[in-house]
Amino acid sequence: MITDSFLKYVEENNLIHRDDKILLAVSGGVDSMVMMNLFHTCGFNFGVAHCNFCLRGKESDEDEEMVEEECRKLGIKHYNIRFDTQNEIDLSGESVQMVARRLRYDWFNKLSAEHGYTKIAIAHHSDDSIETFFINLIRGTGLRGITGINVTNKQIIRPLLFATRREISDYAVKNKVKYREDSSNRSTKYLRNKIRLGIIPKIKEVSPNFGKTMTHNVERLSVALRFIDTVMGDIMDKVSMKYGSNVIIDTKLIPKNLDLNYVIFELLRPYGFNTEVVKDLYNSLMVGNSGTKFHSYSHIAYIDRKKIILKDISEMPENYYVEIGEELDQEFCLGGTLTFEKLEIEDLELGSNPENIALLDAELITYPLIVRIWKDGDYFIPLGMTGKKKVSDFLIDQKIPVPEKEKQLVIESSGNIIWLVDRRIDNRYKITENTRNVLRITKKLNEEQLD
Repeated sequence: MITDSFLKYVEENNLIHRDDKILLAVSGGVDSMVMMNLFHTCGFNFGVAHCNFCLRGKESDEDEEMVEEECRKLGIKHYNIRFDTQNEIDLSGESVQMVARRLRYDWFNKLSAEHGYTKIAIAHHSDDSIETFFINLIRGTGLRGITGINVTNKQIIRPLLFATRREISDYAVKNKVKYREDSSNRSTKYLRNKIRLGIIPKIKEVSPNFGKTMTHNVERLSVALRFIDTVMGDIMDKVSMKYGSNVIIDTKLIPKNLDLNYVIFELLRPYGFNTEVVKDLYNSLMVGNSGTKFHSYSHIAYIDRKKIILKDISEMPENYYVEIGEELDQEFCLGGTLTFEKLEIEDLELGSNPENIALLDAELITYPLIVRIWKDGDYFIPLGMTGKKKVSDFLIDQKIPVPEKEKQLVIESSGNIIWLVDRRIDNRYKITENTRNVLRITKKLNEEQLD
């Protein structure tokens, strides 16, 4: 019986404690509605949060109405929010999935803080975990990505990972759980659906027990990953030392029978370095390019002969200085990632412009761009003004707290500040009726691995 399996899974994985107050993410689909039913049946202390992303017209509104009605019937505390998701997509340039994920988790975290929820429950099941395995396998995320979906991730819990999609559907029918079908689940526009509707059914024709086999495979990979993490922790203890706020890794001490490139990646991964950056760092290390500097979102790594010196960016904001070439890619920076894109004015969706996005006349920009911490004497002409204003005075006027001021970034072109990041662009570089090409710079906060 799924209720017994649910309670056993919750207990074995230590997901819920007696004093926990759980916020359930409920879309209205069968998975989340069954999760809500199980929480209600088992007497847990919980509330329900529903996001209407306003992407499916009447269908989205009917999902919202159904969830609200069921919560009212059962006497469950209910929260609802509507997002202008398409406008956010147009402004940020992110995918539908990325925008929706960011919006909902920001809201869940806000609700948790305001109403004392200690955990957030997401209704992922074992089939979702198998699909995630294939998605990450295709994307090439490495071992960490093909271990499926984690049961817990900080405040997030996934109490339905023990169950298959079929088991959840059967429970809904047997217990008359009301739910709605999302028409987008049948669209092969999304990679997950292509895998769910196309690849997995073909594999099941060859291996009918594929679901159980893959669940066991993912479990074994997770065990292997925990073993690797333990070994890498031991290696880190032997090859590294703290020197003030710096970490120094002596690569000469790494055992010779191990793949040096892989070991370095695993050692640097906790400091935010991705595969491509580590590959470049490894190549520089091999040819002895001492002094070469590499950036992650939180650290800077220097090569010093066969040693890697890691500096926390937050410990050295006054020294932060990066050049961006005309190839326009992305750059990790203090507390986030800067993405640079060139667009034709016709392709730009104009509307309300959040402060984390700068839209600039690309024809007025010269390269390289400089990303750095502001300093005394810096000035710019804030958008909407005609006269110069000191950055220091602007930050005072905006009542920016001292810790934030110390890490305030500026981006300059040919010695002129074109954007006080997250605050205001320079009026001289704004889009006008004569603008043909636009430089869009987006500052995105760093996120944990996608759930």
